[in-house]
Amino acid sequence: MIVVMKLDHTPQEADAVMNRMTDFGLKGQPIHGAVRTVIAGLGQVVQDHRDEISMMSGVDEVIRVSKPYKLSSRETHPEDTVVKLSNGVKVGGGRPVFMAGPCSIETEEQLWEACTGVKKAGAHILRGGAYKPRSSPYSFQGLGVPGLKMLAAAGQELGMPVITECLSVRDVEAVAQYSDIIQIGARNMQNFVLLEEAGKTGKPVLLKRGLAGTIEEWLLASEYILSQNNPNVMLCERGIRTFETATRNTLDLNAIALVKRLSHLPVISDPSHGTGKWYLVKPMTLASIAVGADGFIIEVHPNPDHALSDGAQSLTPANFADMAEEARSLAAAVGRPFAEPPGALATAATA
Repeated sequence: MIVVMKLDHTPQEADAVMNRMTDFGLKGQPIHGAVRTVIAGLGQVVQDHRDEISMMSGVDEVIRVSKPYKLSSRETHPEDTVVKLSNGVKVGGGRPVFMAGPCSIETEEQLWEACTGVKKAGAHILRGGAYKPRSSPYSFQGLGVPGLKMLAAAGQELGMPVITECLSVRDVEAVAQYSDIIQIGARNMQNFVLLEEAGKTGKPVLLKRGLAGTIEEWLLASEYILSQNNPNVMLCERGIRTFETATRNTLDLNAIALVKRLSHLPVISDPSHGTGKWYLVKPMTLASIAVGADGFIIEVHPNPDHALSDGAQSLTPANFADMAEEARSLAAAVGRPFAEPPGALATAATA
């Protein structure tokens, strides 16, 4: 249920509602909007609970939430969530952003060339993998903490927030220390302990949709993060597994449009994993703009033919710059211009 508080309610009245929810065995979570404050009651709610709370001082109305996902639903939170990052970068609210960089951090030189390239092309957030989930245990698994340190240093030097994937509960602390955004990959969409621990850090979390995850399962997974009093959640459509073998996955553009209607959370498109082919990244980015994506996470490598992972779907910095220019033109034409990127390259980057 959703308890809508009166405009002139007092903090004491809100606390009383929260305490009564606790008495009922519910978890109360306040959500402060631009105009109104609501309190979400999470748990098994019966009609008696709604009736009693509706009579409490400071309460305007009590609304039954029909969706099984409570905190991510627009019923609970009609306004779009905007996730605020360092250097003035915002995700959500109608102005798309680019997250770009290499699938795997391999060397300082490779990372720097990729990051400076995407920075010059107008990217907003640096991406790079330090921990890599690989189908084969013999494939490159990432550099771990040394890779995290390289990514954090590049972000600091270039004045850009960074995002990287966390694979395990044991790595949450390290990833939270060095990264501005914690990415939860498709294989971990329903790793509920990991979701909760990532949520507890208070860091923004990007939650990728599982390979066979339904939209409802995806939104329910986001509840594990949101329920830790962490409102800074972004969803990422990265392609689902279908009968089709011509592409790596099937990028579900329906999901982007539908989830934008069902949820207030920003939705990011991943055309790199969604197709598995570098030459499909640009057309699927443009298509994602048309259906309302709030951003794009793109794999960029200075030498894709020699990449240690996902070279076939990685753009070169030059190809990324070409794609970004066309994407900005289309976004402006449909009335959703891209957000301004962080400031100019740091002096060291242009020296």
